Amino acid sequence: MKSPVSSRRAVRHALAGLLPALVLLWQGATAAEPEYPAVIRTIMGHGIQVEKSFPAASGLTGWVITDGQEFSVVYTTPDGQTLLHGNLIDTRGMNLTAMDAQSHIPRPDYGEAYTALAGAQSISEGTVENPVRTIYVFFDPNCPFCHAAWSALQAYEKKGLQVQWIPVAYLRDSSAPKAAAMLEAEDRTAAFRRIMADFGADDGKWKGRPVGPDSVAALKANAALMSRFGFRGTPSFVYRDAEGVVQVKNGMPRLAEFAEISGLPEQPQSDPRLAQFR
Repeated sequence: MKSPVSSRRAVRHALAGLLPALVLLWQGATAAEPEYPAVIRTIMGHGIQVEKSFPAASGLTGWVITDGQEFSVVYTTPDGQTLLHGNLIDTRGMNLTAMDAQSHIPRPDYGEAYTALAGAQSISEGTVENPVRTIYVFFDPNCPFCHAAWSALQAYEKKGLQVQWIPVAYLRDSSAPKAAAMLEAEDRTAAFRRIMADFGADDGKWKGRPVGPDSVAALKANAALMSRFGFRGTPSFVYRDAEGVVQVKNGMPRLAEFAEISGLPEQPQSDPRLAQFR
């Protein structure tokens, strides 16, 4: 049997070994919560998460926030009472918000999703052999902005761009029959062009048109792939830039942006309906 002295020595030895860990646990448990400005606490109360903060122009504080799906950059004033959401422009005309987003928003890894694009059921349009670039566009046959994108891309296709149009169907009851008609056609590109050229016409002829099970499965798979890129609507663009980095863009671009998307010089547009996107 151990003596009382030996027992006390053993206890002291055990406590000495545990003390550093206990101190670290205590410090972690009692560390003060980050001090957030009042307006940031307000948006956090509505489910917004704060990823980081950083010093910004003119004494503002920048914040990277997320709703769980998309990241944004916002700013708070020095008193912490006001939140600014939008583009900060400096005296040089530089978009500081875009620069801060590029520097501070974590970039998603789209590698696996991009690889999966090759297996998507799509319609090929534009240059077939040795294209300057291949881009992928998710679209709904009834989406007016998709139709505008299609019109704008025609000039780029003639200069060497290939577009893989990936149909989804969610806007109207006729979206799935139209998309199925494209996918089930012997000549998908011709069917796609006919339907896009007929955009805005009476949808009555599509009422009750059956959609085959293969098309249903393809449209579901396309929608799932679209969500992997974080897209919420159409048109949605995916492409590799000049450095080979996967880039994404949701929504109808400004006309000047098609040069970057296509990897080609900006092309003149003759469709008067595109004037609103200049």
